[in-house]
Amino acid sequence: MQSSLRPLRTYVRLDALVRMAADAVMVNAALFLSLIGRYVWLVGVVGTGGSTREVLRQHIVAYVKTFWFLTIVSLVVFNLNGFYSYGRFYQHRFKALFIAQAVSLSYLIFAFSVFLSWQLVSLPRSTLIPAWFMTVVFLLASRALLEVWRRVVWSGERIQPPKPDLRANTGTLLVVGGAGYIGSALLPRLLERGYHVRVVDLLLYGIEPIRHVLSHPNLELVRADFRQVDAMVKAMHGVDAVIHLGGIVGDPACELDQELTIEVNLVATRMLAEVARGSGVRRFLFASSCSVYGSGEEMLDEYSSLGPLSLYAKSKLASERALRVMVGDDFAPVILRFGTVYGLSGRTRFDLVVNLLTAKAVTDGEIIVLNGDQWRPFVHVDDTAHAVSLALEAPVSLVRGQIFNVGSRQQNQTIRAVGTLIQSKVPTAKLIEAGDDSDQRNYRVKFDKIRRMLGFAPRWTLEDGIQQVINALRSGRILDYRDPEYSNVRLLDGGSRDVAEALRSEGGWARRLLTETRTGSTSLERVTVFSDEQESSRVA
Repeated sequence: MQSSLRPLRTYVRLDALVRMAADAVMVNAALFLSLIGRYVWLVGVVGTGGSTREVLRQHIVAYVKTFWFLTIVSLVVFNLNGFYSYGRFYQHRFKALFIAQAVSLSYLIFAFSVFLSWQLVSLPRSTLIPAWFMTVVFLLASRALLEVWRRVVWSGERIQPPKPDLRANTGTLLVVGGAGYIGSALLPRLLERGYHVRVVDLLLYGIEPIRHVLSHPNLELVRADFRQVDAMVKAMHGVDAVIHLGGIVGDPACELDQELTIEVNLVATRMLAEVARGSGVRRFLFASSCSVYGSGEEMLDEYSSLGPLSLYAKSKLASERALRVMVGDDFAPVILRFGTVYGLSGRTRFDLVVNLLTAKAVTDGEIIVLNGDQWRPFVHVDDTAHAVSLALEAPVSLVRGQIFNVGSRQQNQTIRAVGTLIQSKVPTAKLIEAGDDSDQRNYRVKFDKIRRMLGFAPRWTLEDGIQQVINALRSGRILDYRDPEYSNVRLLDGGSRDVAEALRSEGGWARRLLTETRTGSTSLERVTVFSDEQESSRVA
């Protein structure tokens, strides 16, 4: 019963009802003011030649007989045009024109109906145009004021974030996948805040992503496969909280080997959570994805129905459900659904749309846009790290078992809009619309919950993130964005076949690393290697 009601809650939500009520008031106010204006004109300027009271009565009767029908017609037209579900055209940059067209259609239907029943309803025709104009003005003004409210009052500056749960940030954190795209952006933040950080990572992308923090006295790096129970039991010793960023990430990479994806993304996540709970770890932060929403025209929040389309999204949703079953007084999973990430980190990815299109614009002189009408919620990699730290330090009673979308409403953009924005930064690049492919994802997301409960507000805009990537490419910091190290799927499929084979062999990667260490082919400091051949080994 609960699942059957969930879609209904998606469409009939309180905020939509409030907006509908506000629009109804504005539509009626416009009609009423138009009739009052005509009355004042007749009485004060033209002269009625009769009783002013009778003229006023006629205008009131006309309003009473017509307001309800205009209200119904307007709300139906507005709803069909996506006013309350944030339909695709309603979010377009020509939003004002779109609203004016919807109001015009409402008044055409209303005027035609009044004309057909002229004997029953005597509404002065001269009131229609002023009423139409005022309705357009009222609707546009209300939405402009709401946008100002969101940008200024909801910017996050007036929000008091919850007090940290860990005093003086002296706890020990276990970050699984800490050398990846988000992890390499998160580690410096955690170390700066005084945490002792233990990283578990296979280092598939090498040591470079986190080399700049390796010498930090509060960092401990463990090379291990988080699928290995014995390794994770050792790594969990003395840990206060776990941040799980590990896994095979991205739709194409997950499709290479579906059994491996399920093993790494779902089975190992469930095992990791069980080990954490059994080790007395209270807080468990899990990196999920907004791709679990799949496709939909309406704005989606944490309570909306889900429709994952890819194996990657399905593995994330299955992991979420496995974690939420484990919620209890002694164990507090927190799920962070990240938007589509962009920007630079220690291990930058160029298999993500913003970074990829920007790199193509700078390097190849063209921006090839696929699925231009599809929406994505974008978020900078630094802002994902900021969201993790907020969830980590919030009172555990506040976040236990909670799901948070991570991003901002302003960065819900179509892929075409992203391409246009990149072209504005790289005007020499040619924007090419290449049609659609098999990717059916299309979703816009609300982020009110994380802003309200954790005080989260992004510090990056799409424009700033695009410029960051442009600067890195032009300065030579990134030499070739096509290199497999910048792409998950290329690394696992042909870019480094030994890495892929090692992943497919349980424990094989850890044994290989230990062999390399003994033969001297790996030169690292302060690294622990866990394997089933040797419990731990310090290498200098």
